[in-house]
Amino acid sequence: MYAYAYAYLPASTAALLASSSLAFSALFGFWIVNNKLNASVINAIVIITAAMTIIALDSDSDRYPYVSNSQYIWGFVWDILGSALHGLIFALSEWVFIKFLGRRSFHVVLEQQVMVSFCAFLFTTIGVIINKDFQGMASEAKTFKGRVTAYNLVLIWSVITFQLGVLGATGILFLASTVMAGVLNAVRVPVTSIAAVILLNDPMNGFKILSLVITFWGFASYIYGTSTGRLSVVG
Repeated sequence: MYAYAYAYLPASTAALLASSSLAFSALFGFWIVNNKLNASVINAIVIITAAMTIIALDSDSDRYPYVSNSQYIWGFVWDILGSALHGLIFALSEWVFIKFLGRRSFHVVLEQQVMVSFCAFLFTTIGVIINKDFQGMASEAKTFKGRVTAYNLVLIWSVITFQLGVLGATGILFLASTVMAGVLNAVRVPVTSIAAVILLNDPMNGFKILSLVITFWGFASYIYGTSTGRLSVVG
């Protein structure tokens, strides 16, 4: 879903929309594993949703010329659905840790995550083989900017950083909660948006800047609310 979103949307726009994963993580965490929702968390959800609405209202300003209206709309849809699925996976993973693994040992949690990743690896590899994408990758590498070496480096670093991300998210789910994992996952949004403007020359208009500022505010609201709650508990 995210791949389709990034195919049709500028990276900065897709990243801002993906920040909705925080709202989905909080909601699914509340429904499935009874994570607490205080006023600050709810406020953060509302603010980030408003930021997504601002992006949607200004949807024509950053659309690439080769992307049709329907493709651009589908990019929005796939991005939001991917964020919802991401939040659901976080909540279900924490539910498994609580219900079946009992948070006994991080080693046990890693075994569970290894099996999940292995099943995903088999599923996608079979799809790639059936669709003959390995042959397509070979020809794609030849036309890639920087040629084959750069193409292979992108693949290698993508594998490494993705696995580190999965490991980090698993650790947060084990040690903290679905909502905290959603927050740390959403921190990448402003970083990706700014990097996309600097490195990929993505368009950054007033609406997108406003959405980015509002998203920052939503993160700050959540962090303030959760830190205040922990301090009151300690006190």
